[in-house]
Amino acid sequence: MLKNIPNILSPEMLKALSEMGHGDEIVIADGNFPSASICSGVGTPLLLRADGHTIPTILEAVIGLIPLDTYSEKNICLMQVVPGDNCKTPIWDEYKHILSSIEKEENIRIEAIERFAFYERAKKAYAVIATSESAQYANIIITKGVI
Repeated sequence: MLKNIPNILSPEMLKALSEMGHGDEIVIADGNFPSASICSGVGTPLLLRADGHTIPTILEAVIGLIPLDTYSEKNICLMQVVPGDNCKTPIWDEYKHILSSIEKEENIRIEAIERFAFYERAKKAYAVIATSESAQYANIIITKGVI
């Protein structure tokens, strides 16, 4: 056991977060995200399972351990709602609340990108944490900064 480490983060997640360097990205994916497909093959992200957990709980634990990249124009990436889809994304407000409770407002730079562009970007991430989050369009990519 370690002190002050959220017990929601598995040893594999802690190892991945520790191994990530400045500019590396990590995806926290909802239950509908094709995590296994994105992480299959050579040179693809690590697949880390967080079954039974939601994105907000994982996000809070992760963002408490790694800084956001303040050198990137955007350091948080969300998946845009597909045009014509009536889905609302209230979970994004929860993300903003979590981020602003841990990071300075001026360090939080959020962008939303088209669904398939999000998938392509996720393929270049260091790791994907697959959660059981049921909210639609809940996927988030975090760019790690310098400690």
